[in-house]
Amino acid sequence: MSNTLELALQLISRRSITPHDEGCLDIIGTRLEPLGFKLEMMRCGDVDNLWARRGKSGPVVCFAGHTDVVPTGPVDKWHSDPFIPTIRDGMLYGRGTSDMKGSLAAFVTSIEKFVAAHPFHNGSIALLLTSDEEGIAVDGTVRVVETLQARGEKLDYCIVGEPTSVSKTGDTIKNGRRGSLSGTLTVKGVQGHIAYPHLVKNPIHMVAPAIAELAATVWDTGNEYFPHTSWQISNIHGGTGAANVVPGTVEIMFNFRFSTASTVEGLQSRVHEILDRHKLEYDLKWELSGKPYLTPRGDLVDAVGAAINQVTGIDTELSTGGGTSDGRFIADICPQVLEVGPLNATIHKINECIPVADLDALSEIYYLTLKNLLVKSA
Repeated sequence: MSNTLELALQLISRRSITPHDEGCLDIIGTRLEPLGFKLEMMRCGDVDNLWARRGKSGPVVCFAGHTDVVPTGPVDKWHSDPFIPTIRDGMLYGRGTSDMKGSLAAFVTSIEKFVAAHPFHNGSIALLLTSDEEGIAVDGTVRVVETLQARGEKLDYCIVGEPTSVSKTGDTIKNGRRGSLSGTLTVKGVQGHIAYPHLVKNPIHMVAPAIAELAATVWDTGNEYFPHTSWQISNIHGGTGAANVVPGTVEIMFNFRFSTASTVEGLQSRVHEILDRHKLEYDLKWELSGKPYLTPRGDLVDAVGAAINQVTGIDTELSTGGGTSDGRFIADICPQVLEVGPLNATIHKINECIPVADLDALSEIYYLTLKNLLVKSA
């Protein structure tokens, strides 16, 4: 049994459903401290966070991730207990195998190997770990980032261990994510009897032309790394439940998944301009879940790409697809952020699993990335 597999089994066996860590950070800290890492536990509310750093100089290479996992769903649908990691036919089963305790184990063993081979390496190695990524993410990574900002600590490179691979570990990495901007729009009318249309103002009818224009608007055309920005309605609520009553209001919930080709302020301004031009009486509440971030080709992309090619023979692809990740917070203090992790085919599913062999491959990718970034070539 490899060191990476052994550590993964320990972590997966902990029932660390968000926001609970259940001792995972202690397991990891016990491995890091003998390597010379300074450990800082940062508990915020019910969330456990760990900031660990070895070295005082730059560049700073940070591994980031989360110990929490999503609920298992019906346990009787699993082929084995989701918190008793089980190997069958070369696959490791258990909640968190892919998202993302396998990556955490690979982080640690790659660092152990690197420090053993290069005890006097350049720069610093850090880990930023939380138990609040799968939930509302208000007391996790964002709080650690705020603490580091207040101290003036910055990162040069960050690797987030989210599962990014599609068919084979290393085939895809995320070099950015779209932002998420939501709005709750309430359009006001006049309620009344449906048989007396001259005495009512139907807010659903009134807002319909504006909806059509919002849906047809080209917000941007994207760029080399991002698709165009998308505006989508998720919910519409209007009416009293009676067939003969025109409602007084209609509520519309919508969301932008937006690229770096747009700004929050620009999108908000254009929405208000359309609503105002249609002469609607309305309230609109905005919620920003995350800003977009982008790491173009450069030192980190090159270092990770070379490591993946050396281990797997694959020329990795860059992607900005999918939802949000904690990379959106880390990008505030780090100019180069990548997500690099195992297969994502079974994340959040019943019988989550990854190939056992991929754990050591991932550890080697992380190790070679550290070597590419922190060891000076002759």
